[in-house]
Amino acid sequence: MASLSDQTLYNSCLITLYLIAPPTWIGCQFIQAAYGKHARPGWGPTIPPALAWFLMESPTLWLTLLLLPFGKHFSNPKALLLISPFLFHYFHRTVIYPLRLARSTTKGTAFPLSVASMAFGFNLLNAYVQARWVSHYKDDYDTDQWFWWKFGGGLVIFGLGMWANWWADRVLVGLKKQGGGYKVPRGGLFELVSCANYFGEIVEWLGWAVMTWSWAGLGFFVYTCANLMPRARGSHQWYLEKFKDDYPKSRKAVVPFLY
Repeated sequence: MASLSDQTLYNSCLITLYLIAPPTWIGCQFIQAAYGKHARPGWGPTIPPALAWFLMESPTLWLTLLLLPFGKHFSNPKALLLISPFLFHYFHRTVIYPLRLARSTTKGTAFPLSVASMAFGFNLLNAYVQARWVSHYKDDYDTDQWFWWKFGGGLVIFGLGMWANWWADRVLVGLKKQGGGYKVPRGGLFELVSCANYFGEIVEWLGWAVMTWSWAGLGFFVYTCANLMPRARGSHQWYLEKFKDDYPKSRKAVVPFLY
């Protein structure tokens, strides 16, 4: 009965991951979450950005690590290998990135608690779906003859996306350290898109979808696109309006040459 109840919970959470993607895409076309360059009053109490990122991303670490030992594949080296890129990404996002942000963010910058709370809720949902799939519900570790091909190919895609994401984050954090307000990011992928950091993250979770070859991984990729692509479009428009003729007109918002 306990197993059946968990299966029902898992299926419900997986379906929810897909169901929230369309309204997220639609909503983000009209409303930009009020942090970063889109910060504005009216979103309730705020906390420091570094603390917000640490708290809202943290379920991807503690919940994942809490769930893994309860999976029937916990002792399978392939399962542990498969979850490693997910944990590696979120260790950086939960620990390293907030530390960098704390050293670079100017005083007075704030992050709405409401936005952090919504992100915290999503990360609870997604960490449960991904961790339970890898550690418990993926049943073909010993019979999947394509496992290493999918893992290797997906890992290459994931690694390229992670490199792009980290590089773009360093560029943006470096611009914040310079002070004097927002500046036009330049060099590398920023010559092609306004939001190279978002492009990198989208590529990462495409790689994760290939690695896991699952509805869980695909759902995360779909939601990532639904969340980040409209925000990138809004940020691209913000850059155009703020810097006008000084902003390169050839840049796309997030996908080079396409979008």
